[in-house]
Amino acid sequence: MSQARVLIVAGSDSGGGAGIQADIKTVTCLGGYAMTAVTAVTVQNTLGVTGIHMVPADVVAAQMRACIDDIGVDVVKIGMLGDAGLIEAVAEVLRGVECPVVLDPVMVATSGDRLLEDDALWALVEHLVPRATVITPNLPELMELTETEIEDAADMLLAAQELLDRGPRAVLAKGGHLPGDRLTDWLVWRGGQRGFSEDRIDGRDTHGTGCTLASGLAVSLAQGLVLEDAVVRARAFVRQGLLQAPGLGRGHGPLGFYPFE
Repeated sequence: MSQARVLIVAGSDSGGGAGIQADIKTVTCLGGYAMTAVTAVTVQNTLGVTGIHMVPADVVAAQMRACIDDIGVDVVKIGMLGDAGLIEAVAEVLRGVECPVVLDPVMVATSGDRLLEDDALWALVEHLVPRATVITPNLPELMELTETEIEDAADMLLAAQELLDRGPRAVLAKGGHLPGDRLTDWLVWRGGQRGFSEDRIDGRDTHGTGCTLASGLAVSLAQGLVLEDAVVRARAFVRQGLLQAPGLGRGHGPLGFYPFE
């Protein structure tokens, strides 16, 4: 596999478990080259988020263009954006870019802290959801994006299909918030769907799982894997990280990041 160029547009996590830090570690472990456009500096650790300091939209756009114009880009992974102005600025840069886009619609941190302003949701749906090659919502995010209630796997699948109608090429709906010993994620695209199921791994060290999965997807797509195979690889990398979590911090600890074959 080639060293794919992955441009990560996301917020920084001072605790190192999620956000830009998790993205860089994931891309590096999977053999890619990580570039970044930092959207926010957060003050956080395994216990939660105590401060968010947004980067001006024009600075984020300039970071993106600096990477694209010089190094080039094979895939863009988008995480925390925060507000409508920033979403619109990122979408404007992407209008001139021809590559896959993996959109992780980060709204709430693992600790429960909100990371997306309520009035920015419409901008996300209007400007970035239709541009996504694949969008990776968890259950609460999927409910907000589709304005539906989800109580079981059937509801989740229907909501994923509804989100697909908003314009992305594919939706990977993550089922980790549903009860049960088996965890199932659903990948839906126009003309098909596939479930990915595994036994749930119990533990508190789950900080950054969404960021890690989306970045694993992004680098795998850039390296030439088809979407279904990219999902398999990204999920396996997250599972490895959960099983090898170092047990740091007093709250939701980070995953373990190790080279992956």
